[in-house]
Amino acid sequence: MGRGRLPLPAAILRPPLTAAAVSLHALPAAAVLRRCDRQGPRYTSYPSAQQFDTAFGAAEMRQHAEHAAARPGPRLLSLYVHVPFCPSPCFYCGCNRLITRDTARGPWYCEQLLQEAALIAPLLGPDCTVVQLHLGGGTPNFLAAGTLATLIRGLDTVLPLSRSSERDFSIELDPRSVPGDYPAMLAQLGFNRVSLGVQDFDPRVQRAVNRIQTEEQTFDLIDACRDQGIGSVNIDLIYGLPRQTPAGFRHTLRLVMSARPDRLAVYGYAHLPGLFKGQRHIATSELPEPAARLELLRIAIEELTASGYRYVGMDHFAVPDDELVRAQEAGRLQRNFMGYTTHAGCDLVGLGVSAISHLGASFSQNFRDLKGWEAAIRSGRLPVWRGLALSADDRIRAEVIEGLMCHGTIEVAAIERRHGIDFDTYFSDSLLRLKPLVEDGLVQMAAGRIAATLGGRLLLRNIAMCFDAYLHRPGADAQSRPASRTV
Repeated sequence: MGRGRLPLPAAILRPPLTAAAVSLHALPAAAVLRRCDRQGPRYTSYPSAQQFDTAFGAAEMRQHAEHAAARPGPRLLSLYVHVPFCPSPCFYCGCNRLITRDTARGPWYCEQLLQEAALIAPLLGPDCTVVQLHLGGGTPNFLAAGTLATLIRGLDTVLPLSRSSERDFSIELDPRSVPGDYPAMLAQLGFNRVSLGVQDFDPRVQRAVNRIQTEEQTFDLIDACRDQGIGSVNIDLIYGLPRQTPAGFRHTLRLVMSARPDRLAVYGYAHLPGLFKGQRHIATSELPEPAARLELLRIAIEELTASGYRYVGMDHFAVPDDELVRAQEAGRLQRNFMGYTTHAGCDLVGLGVSAISHLGASFSQNFRDLKGWEAAIRSGRLPVWRGLALSADDRIRAEVIEGLMCHGTIEVAAIERRHGIDFDTYFSDSLLRLKPLVEDGLVQMAAGRIAATLGGRLLLRNIAMCFDAYLHRPGADAQSRPASRTV
């Protein structure tokens, strides 16, 4: 047993279904869940990326960036860096990644990232500080420790990185391929949070999704990161994978909880083989039936709440003293392309293939293909593929949807006051769409407030979709890209 793992106490071996745990995270009735199980956005942004348009390009991004930079005072930034490379494919994956074992591509890619950063830095103004940094992928630890150090130190010269204890610097790690010197290097570079992919420890499931990963690899890495003073560990799990069973998934949950990660994300698998070629290796017949999938979700909620984790929202759980929980209790929780955060009020700069930026009242996304992204940078152009300038209506609805996704509530009077609208009139169509959810016991409406019930908090996406103007335009279903299911 690794040093970071705790013995399984009786409360976990036989999790008590306390009244608090059951009432706080009670699942809606099965019939309600079936009605709500549909495709929908995850609302890391509103409008969602499906609405981005290639008519919005580098010139438009530049204009919005310069306008945002003209605001008085110092600017705090969030910085996302996408590293697309993976040494082998995980069949469930829906990320933008490139399969290669050629590690020489790492230094080359980092050179391009630094050139991209140099292109955008002058647009952001002279007084910027990066307070949130996240490296995602792909597999960010595809970059050797020395290459990563060169990248981070190079970024610091053009987009200064915060030295404050309040900074949030995180990286996604694949425990199967992290070198022994990596945790020490991460700590030296200022990283204070790591996110480890696990998905499931059941060997049958791992073989079905082409991701063989041992408990020892995972827990040894957690130990090593904690030994280096990296204070926060997140673990990603997925329910709904092929060959998953209730008993096997419960075992995975209990193993993971024995390491007491600070945060857990328990995602529902989105099977979209038409979009993601790797998923075509997964036999549909081996996926859990809808009822079995709901049982896996129920088990996750039961196990995590019984072990003292708090439900933050969507598919995220955290220990009671985690920063996200404290922010939610204080009404400061926010959401952006990096998920739940306390820094979403910052402008977001995305670097790398397919990365998304949120500058001022705009979104922009880089080219998804490596060749197009590199060609733009080499010619001295911002590698913007598509984007969107936000309308006044977009901004109003974004505020409503973020309130739902982060706190499960809409403060009607506050929305009316800030935007000068009559809520009931402005959102008359949305309120009609909300009515069935009220009847199903997922939403409560009182004077000046709309709130998800305890069961409704598990279906926040469905509630938010009532306020999404783009989903309800004529022909929207036919034009939309397939999305993950909400249950």
